[in-house]
Amino acid sequence: MSVYVFPEEFDVAVVGGGHAGCEAALAAARLGARTLLLTQDLDTIAQMSCNPSIGGVGKGQLVREIDALGGAMAPAADRSMLSGHMLNTSKGAAVRSPRAQCDKKLYQAAMKRALELAPNLRVVQDEAAEVLTKGGRACGVGTARGTRYRAKTVVLTAGTFLRGLIHIGLDTFRGGRYNHPPSDLLSKSLAALGFRLGRLKTGTPMRLHARGIDFKKCERQDPDSPPAPFSHFTRAIANPQLPCWITRTSARTADIIRAGLHRSPLYSGKITSTGPRYCPSIEDKIVKFPHHGAHHLFLEPEGFGTEEYYVNGLSTSLPEGTQAEIVRSVPGLERAEIMRAGYAIEYDYCDPAQLDYTLETRVVPGLFMAGQVNGTTGYEEAAGQGLVAGANAALKALGREPLVLRRDEAYIGVMIDDLVSKGVDEPYRIFTSRAEYRLLLRQDNADLRLAPRALELGLLPAALKRPFEGYRAAVAALLGGGRPKAPPRGPWTLGRARAVAEIEKSYAAYIERNRREAEKMKKFEHVRIPAGFDYRAAKALPNEARHKLDARRPLTLAQAGRIPGVTPADVQLLRVLLERRAGGRKP
Repeated sequence: MSVYVFPEEFDVAVVGGGHAGCEAALAAARLGARTLLLTQDLDTIAQMSCNPSIGGVGKGQLVREIDALGGAMAPAADRSMLSGHMLNTSKGAAVRSPRAQCDKKLYQAAMKRALELAPNLRVVQDEAAEVLTKGGRACGVGTARGTRYRAKTVVLTAGTFLRGLIHIGLDTFRGGRYNHPPSDLLSKSLAALGFRLGRLKTGTPMRLHARGIDFKKCERQDPDSPPAPFSHFTRAIANPQLPCWITRTSARTADIIRAGLHRSPLYSGKITSTGPRYCPSIEDKIVKFPHHGAHHLFLEPEGFGTEEYYVNGLSTSLPEGTQAEIVRSVPGLERAEIMRAGYAIEYDYCDPAQLDYTLETRVVPGLFMAGQVNGTTGYEEAAGQGLVAGANAALKALGREPLVLRRDEAYIGVMIDDLVSKGVDEPYRIFTSRAEYRLLLRQDNADLRLAPRALELGLLPAALKRPFEGYRAAVAALLGGGRPKAPPRGPWTLGRARAVAEIEKSYAAYIERNRREAEKMKKFEHVRIPAGFDYRAAKALPNEARHKLDARRPLTLAQAGRIPGVTPADVQLLRVLLERRAGGRKP
């Protein structure tokens, strides 16, 4: 095969055009880096391979944070929203989360347009086959058709494509998603570079034609009126809103599934990798929760211009004939037609304990990773990582200080710290319960927390600085019992400032407690552990702690304390050992 070296050298090369890749490329380009985005298919950029929805508990907070950092997910969701809700409105402010069904084609089009219009960004259709290195550092990407793209840094966002294997019943075929080829060569390249790879599994339910659904037998679920936008910069949702529908499985459904388990790849032994615990297949629900007489199913439209409905709660990899029987056993779906069968997919991922907080890999400097390649699941988790990885790849290439988010600053920081500190043994998804400072990390204050960082770095336009400062001053004045000297301008309003201030006042005591706890932990966040520290020689530490610390190689004392099996007493001992190593000076 002939080799063609592309004449232009890039600052950042992003591999993959999914949710992580889109945010990575846009963030890098916004920072002024010469950026390349490589994707197998320009027509599937930002494809919603599973549920065409954005947000949810914890996930909605991630979307608001991505938006506050200049990302594209929230405005794309607002332009394509067809059924929006604010979840948990009857509960405390810390767990209120926006969620919306989106028109999946409109979402794709909005994201593709954002990429095409972005300055400093070149989008190319080609398959990445290897990460190029020089002197042990990433220096570009080689493609399946023999082109070599030189780059100072590389961001890998391969999704489920690394040696992807699709299962429907006992039949298997190679694919990164249905009807799209996997990326086998890239997986081999990572293994050759020394990365620890593992296998994970996820799945998706069937899609149904609306004409076969008896909606009279289903419970109508109307959207909010009006729905709240995801983006801080969207004034109102322009699209008409559609209802979703709720039905339930029956006893007949459970009987069909139990009778077909011998042809399930999950229960026949064909699939051995771990799937997402918080989004189980219908087979797992029936087997593991036999005491439940029925399971809720949500019928959700896939777009304004299609008759397809997504069956949320009916993820399965059973044979297609069995899937048809299952569907017909559900009230309201007795005459439903399957348009696309459900399936499971297994794929390679890289152990995220091989990452730094910037999402740069420790194995190959200059190579960053984001999304499902790091063991996560979900569009929002991928997009949040993509933004951080893309920004840091650009900052590294441009010789600037990195962007690192703490656990008390953002859910994105919680997620990245969880991945780096603990690794994964199942697909990771965010929840509000993962954040110990969740009252500080509300969806309503994402801009107050993160917009200053974004403006400082250049991820948000400089023109937003003055109106944002006016908004921040208005919130501060209201909290102090005074009146704002000037009304906020631009996308921010006095009504929004009053709403945020009211929440802060209502939870003032709890918020202050969260802030005090976060301040206590900061001293450990800044205590770095030398890369070559020999835990095996640290005999003062218990055996379990030595083993866990040596396996995970934490970067800071705070990170060490979050490793399962490492106690607070172990952390204090480790601090003493570090002080001795530093000659009595505090590390």
